[in-house]
Amino acid sequence: MQNVVITGFGVACPIGVGREEVWSAIDQRRSGVRVHERMAATDWPAPFGGIICEEDFDPKQWVKPRKSLKVMAREIQLAFAAGEQAWDHAGLEDTPVDPERMGVVFGAGLMYCPPEELEPSYQACLKENGEFDYEQWGPAGMRELFPLWMLKYLPNMSACHTGIRRDARGPTNTIAHGDASSLMALAEADSMIARGATDLMFIGASSSRLNQLDPLWREGAAAWSAGVEPAEACRPFDKGRTGAVCGEGAAVVVLENEDHARRRGVRPIARVASVAVRNEAVLPGRPPAGAAIRNAVEAALQQAGITPEELAFVSAHSGGSVEQDQVEAQALRATVGDAPVTAPKSFIGNTGASGGSVELAMTLAALERGVVPPTLNFQTPDPNCPVNVAAELTPTDKRAVLKLNYNLMGQAVATVLVAG
Repeated sequence: MQNVVITGFGVACPIGVGREEVWSAIDQRRSGVRVHERMAATDWPAPFGGIICEEDFDPKQWVKPRKSLKVMAREIQLAFAAGEQAWDHAGLEDTPVDPERMGVVFGAGLMYCPPEELEPSYQACLKENGEFDYEQWGPAGMRELFPLWMLKYLPNMSACHTGIRRDARGPTNTIAHGDASSLMALAEADSMIARGATDLMFIGASSSRLNQLDPLWREGAAAWSAGVEPAEACRPFDKGRTGAVCGEGAAVVVLENEDHARRRGVRPIARVASVAVRNEAVLPGRPPAGAAIRNAVEAALQQAGITPEELAFVSAHSGGSVEQDQVEAQALRATVGDAPVTAPKSFIGNTGASGGSVELAMTLAALERGVVPPTLNFQTPDPNCPVNVAAELTPTDKRAVLKLNYNLMGQAVATVLVAG
């Protein structure tokens, strides 16, 4: 089996576009959760979230050729930008890679178009009395849509555009398993490289939970109604947490055969010591009980040959949910004990399918610098969340970290990374 290493990554998220910008925000404890002014003006129930500011992201700066923009939803544009950064960071511009042995595996969620984009179609289906006529959608409504409209919102298009851009002719896939999607993409790509099927894989995801048509955005209504400042709304593991905060973002990570990377003269950022995917049965209307989290963490540590005491920190899934944080914290207490636990979502909110990849990028940035990143807004420990929350940025000489993500369908993924 081949060793798998990480040689580059790129990120576009609420705290910055680019690795240095993201790290600067973490170092300065600067939240990316803010008010969405247009939504606030409409009395939207949760007019805030982890939002990428327009001045931070200009898709024309990243997307080539620019004509591709007309068939790219915002999520695809973000993925493309992250992929460009990852390509450069991995030093791939100057070292040719066999395109037949280079592939792409991304996570993805639903992509919702802006409501105003559907307005002409809606207007075309109105009767004289103002009632919507469903029978007119086919003959009249669809005629108002851009002919290539569907290509903008297919979940697999982020991976497709990234692969086309870099002529990646190897394995290509898209995984849609909610918040576990990114790390499941990592698991699949890691397996492909380890068994010698490919030399280099782009993994990651891009997604948003901030569209008006996405009901998940309303998850933040509880935090909004609590009256706290937006930057303080996402409070993972804190006793005063009131609910999840949604966000948007993308990240792409370059996985590579270690021998291949060294032949290119590239020093790895980290080695993928293990990836473990586990599942548990979930009853309708109830959150997972935590068995999959415990089993995934235990398996990842065992496969990596790492003890909890050797971990610099655990990068948790936690996003401030009252119930889910408690389940996760108790599972982590049972598996990693007093290891420092940090929650990247405190900076960016829950971006959905891309959460794992964006949080992985934030984790790699900390691992490169030999520090434990802080958790924002942690003030009052919750007895029901018995984990050692890292509230401050602190140096560490330990080289291993564990990243965890899970979804409400009962799937959990844990990976152990060791600094290169």
